[in-house]
Formats: sequence, structure tokens, C-alpha cells
Amino acid sequence: MLGIEEIGYYIPEGRISNYDRKEQFGIDDHFIEQKIGVRRVSVKGADEDTSDLCVKAFADLRRKTDIDLNDIEAMIVVTQNPDRNIPHASAMLHGKLGLPSRCACFDISLGCSGFVYALSVFQGFMAANGMKKGLLFTSDPYSKIVDPNDKNTSLLFGDAAAVTLVSENPKLVSGIFTFGTLGGDYEKLICNDGVLFMNGRAVFNFAAKVVPEDIRQMVAKNGLTLEKVDRFLLHQGSKIIVETIADKLQIPREKAPYATYDYGNTVSSTLPILLVDELNGPADSIVICGFGVGLSWASGLLKRVK
Repeated sequence: MLGIEEIGYYIPEGRISNYDRKEQFGIDDHFIEQKIGVRRVSVKGADEDTSDLCVKAFADLRRKTDIDLNDIEAMIVVTQNPDRNIPHASAMLHGKLGLPSRCACFDISLGCSGFVYALSVFQGFMAANGMKKGLLFTSDPYSKIVDPNDKNTSLLFGDAAAVTLVSENPKLVSGIFTFGTLGGDYEKLICNDGVLFMNGRAVFNFAAKVVPEDIRQMVAKNGLTLEKVDRFLLHQGSKIIVETIADKLQIPREKAPYATYDYGNTVSSTLPILLVDELNGPADSIVICGFGVGLSWASGLLKRVK
């Protein structure tokens, strides 16, 4: 049975403080701490690109578990900000890691829902082809496209990368996933001419309306009730959206942690970074839900292997 064995991640040391930008954007401490919930955003170095962040995340993974590169049969990278348009980021990363030539590599172009989509796709791909060990990378450094003078984006998004080891020796296994898209609203979160634009109110309203119902349906499809779920890991779009979704689900906020005060919304890397603390934790059932660019969303249930 394939599932999540281990997770490594990398958050660059560079930071931009939102407290230093209060006058620029006309915001106060309450807005920073209680609304967006981002005190500082992480920023990659000028010499770091998307695949470089992945390499450093993989180094963290190897510190946690022994990995023989020759055992890696497949690898994917979830990103919408690759090093180059051609070739695919996973090909570049394949070379940097020195993976075997028979290792399958491909990219998935998704944003905030990307990890959940990719986990389903990657596990299905591996199972269909009899593969036993693979690497699922997420890396979407938005500092490449964020306008530093845009209040709606520059205060929120941080750079990071994560890598999830998918194998037949899992700690967590997935159940049934649910997915959705509102393609008619694609312009609400879009990159035009290399600059990110986000209609924050529209994205908030979308998430507050769509995500709670999708989670309810997904949990029901997995034969559980919300009360039986131990942990809800929600995309960290902002503190207020995480709290709003928790309240609409009528679950204790403590079950849906907000934990990105010091680095911000890291897009598709948000959920795997949150999962690091859960891998060896007490929770037996964990909801994961990503939502954003597309507009799209995806939800899944992870269960601990006893």
C-alpha cells in the first residue's frame, strides 16, 4: 500500500517583516496578527531558483531517512513558477539530484490545491505502474512574480519547498479525494505579464463558501463524520480564512491549526510543511485541503498506519 513515509522541507532564511511595512500599506498590528496572520514572509536568495529550493528540501529529507537514489522510480514537481518554461522543472531537478535514467519525471501545474491533487495523481501513477518509491516535490516561489508594492499579495506569500517520500512503507495513507474547479473565475487570482494579481475578497468568499461543503462531502465519502476527524490541515491562505472555515465546519479551532506566522503562504508547499508535525503525532485521521489558483480546490483524508 502506497502512502506518505516521510517529508522534508526548506524555508529560506531571508525574511521581509510586515511590521516594517505598516506605514506603506496603512495597516496595524491587529491586521497583521489577527487578519492575515503573517508577521514575516520568507524570501529565497537571488542565487536560488525553484529547483534549488527542491534540492535543499531533499537534503532535509535525507537527514531524516536513508534513501538510495537508485530506488527512486518516479518524481514529480508541483509548480507554476519553474526555473524555465522548457524543460520541465522535474527534468532539471532529476539531473541535480543524480536520479537514475529510468526514473519517470513530470510536472504538475497547480497552485494552492497542488499538493492534494498531486498526491492523488502520483499515488495512482505509481500504483498503475508497479512502482514502490517516489518523490513528490512542491516548490512555487512567488517572490518571482509578486509586486512588492501590492498589499494584496506581498504581505501574504512566502517562498519554500517540500518533498514527500511516497513508498510502500507509509506512516499515513490516503482515502477518497474530492476535487473542484471554478474556471469562470480564473481572473480572480492570475499572473499577467509576470506580475501576480489577486482579488482578495473574491478569493476569500470563494473559499468560505466552497471549501467547508467540499470537506463535509469528502469526509462522508470516507465513512467518517467531522467529529471523528482528529486534525484539519487547511491551506494557510490567511489566519482569518482558516478560522472562518473551521467555524463554518463547527469544529474547534484547535483542530485546524494556523501555523505560518513566520513565513507566510507557501502555496503548494503549505500542506506538506504542516504535515511534518503530524507524521509522528497522535492524530489517526487528518483532513488535508488546498484551495486557490484556478479557482480550484481539493480535499483528502489521511489515516495513520497502525
